[in-house]
Amino acid sequence: MRLKGFTKKQILEVYNNMAVSRRLDEKMLNLLKQGKSFFHMGASGHEAAQLAASFEMRAGKDWFYPYYRDAALCLGLGMTIREQLLSFLSKADNANNGRQMPHHYSHKTLRIVSQSSATGTQFLQAVGCALSRKLEKNNELVYVSAGEGTTSQGDFHEALNWASNSKAPVIFHIQDNEYAISTHKSIQNADSVYAMSAGYRNLGRYDVNGVDFFETNLAFKEAAERARKGKGPSLIVSNVVRLLPHSSSDDQRKYRTEQELIEDKKRDPIVILKDQCIKHEIISIKEFEKIENEVKKLIDDDIKWALSQNNPEPLEANMHVYSNNLSSIEPSLNLISSNKIVLVDAINHALEEEMNLNDKMVIYGQDIADPKGGVFTATKGLSSKYGDERVFNAPLAESSIIGTAIGLAVTGYKPVVEIQFADYIWTAMMQIRNEVVTMRYRSNNIWNCPLVIRAPVGGYINGGIYHSQSIDGFFLHMPGIYIAYPSNAADAKGLLKMACRMKDPVIFMEHKGLYRQGYASTAEPSKDYVLPFGKAKILSTGDELSIITWGAMVQKCIEAIKSLNLIDGQVELIDLRTLNPLDLDLIKTSIKKTGKALVVHEDNITNGPGAEISALISEECFEFLDGPIRRVGSKDSPIPFNKILEDEVLPQTYDISTKIMELLEY
Repeated sequence: MRLKGFTKKQILEVYNNMAVSRRLDEKMLNLLKQGKSFFHMGASGHEAAQLAASFEMRAGKDWFYPYYRDAALCLGLGMTIREQLLSFLSKADNANNGRQMPHHYSHKTLRIVSQSSATGTQFLQAVGCALSRKLEKNNELVYVSAGEGTTSQGDFHEALNWASNSKAPVIFHIQDNEYAISTHKSIQNADSVYAMSAGYRNLGRYDVNGVDFFETNLAFKEAAERARKGKGPSLIVSNVVRLLPHSSSDDQRKYRTEQELIEDKKRDPIVILKDQCIKHEIISIKEFEKIENEVKKLIDDDIKWALSQNNPEPLEANMHVYSNNLSSIEPSLNLISSNKIVLVDAINHALEEEMNLNDKMVIYGQDIADPKGGVFTATKGLSSKYGDERVFNAPLAESSIIGTAIGLAVTGYKPVVEIQFADYIWTAMMQIRNEVVTMRYRSNNIWNCPLVIRAPVGGYINGGIYHSQSIDGFFLHMPGIYIAYPSNAADAKGLLKMACRMKDPVIFMEHKGLYRQGYASTAEPSKDYVLPFGKAKILSTGDELSIITWGAMVQKCIEAIKSLNLIDGQVELIDLRTLNPLDLDLIKTSIKKTGKALVVHEDNITNGPGAEISALISEECFEFLDGPIRRVGSKDSPIPFNKILEDEVLPQTYDISTKIMELLEY
């Protein structure tokens, strides 16, 4: 006997998962009151829509980007009660080991990608994941979900745009319970989510009664079929009901009437499914009661087990920020030719060599494909050679570029993306700060995100406020991402090749003013020249003063030293090459010899990288210092367009030479 195509056994399985999800909500709230946990977000009222989705998915083959209310979905995919309880109680476990708040689902075997608290970031990541499925040419699909409030985020619309344009095999599930915490959807959106999404080509759209399992499942069945056949993405808006407050920190009685809450209970999906089955005489009341009693006992037993499990070890608190898989061996410099190459061409050649080596490497960004090949020509010729599946133009949307790169990276691809000007990286900062740099840590080393972000930076090009910014100070304050900042062509090639092979995210800063400068050009190293991160280079030795610098400031320091006609051996000049990791050992060794330190950087002086490096020198080398630590950096001002004004703001040779003499004479 079947009901709407489902066997009795299948319906009982669905009902069992509904009952488990609901009972978990109830018991978790009790544990909260007992002080056993500190936060809860319920799935009550959403169970039918979530299980309607999981029924059409293939756990362990398809990919999943759930949101915090997706407990029933995860149960339907195969996550166990015990796994959910360990996370809720913040116990030691494989999923996150106490690093995440409850209901931040992650499961490598089931392909449930680690999720964060940032609402909306998952959309673009799911699109990136779906793009990787297209590259693999398989029939896997990607599921991503959120509440209707999150559709106010720009990332949602950027994701619909990219997914629709590329026919990505992704299903967007919007679980519309009408409230984003306390704000009703009539205030959130100008129209329904279903109506607003009407303009996207190739997008299938469904608006369903999300408390009816059978109706919602029909939509998922069709959407999954569309995706697997290459017809493109789908948006399913499930009109559900929120039977609990937004979270344990919320009291919905403050903004909803008692009558509203009573009416909501009439749309309880568990009651509706039970009534449908009893009406059609496929399952009896006693059979439902039997399941409910079994679920209660099972959950009680599993709670006792979970409470007895260990807490995370304090010494593990800062583990897995990075892979800790850094090479420390610097290769010999074997040259392809004695002819010099400019820095931008070294970047291009490094990318080409790594594309040859790794067929999972993809390159994209704004205007990077041929015939333009990037606004600085760093990617010229690459799309012609490797095709538009591996090298392609992205929409003019930085959050889209980084978000999709995360999705590609977690599936095993190596995205190397370009932010055309670092000045415009800020719209991607939610993806970078809350997603890229935390992926490994928050998942307890289960998931990683080894993308490379190429970012042209810096001034001295008459670029004005919005084409001259230095961003190293911001990123130095961000654990979880490595920072390279070369000063010459050979280093640029060697460091970029290493970045393309690393198991951690890298931001690769390329100074625009150095791209074609003769003094930054070098003979080209061979394809085997792969420089380790965290290894600075001494450009000139000295015993009276150590200058620590990087990027375009290396040449400024060389010019400053020459302008003073100093005796050879007075000043030791160190090019850091990477800011994270920082070669503190070399800095300490130099200062023990010279007793004085000058840190020179282009970023503005207040809270710039020099402040942190100076603090480290003070902490680690205080007893060796014979004078104050000095810094040279940009003035605390935007960078103006007029050359005269620009020179006043950015560090000049004179500023450096003045500080050199001040310290030598101290």
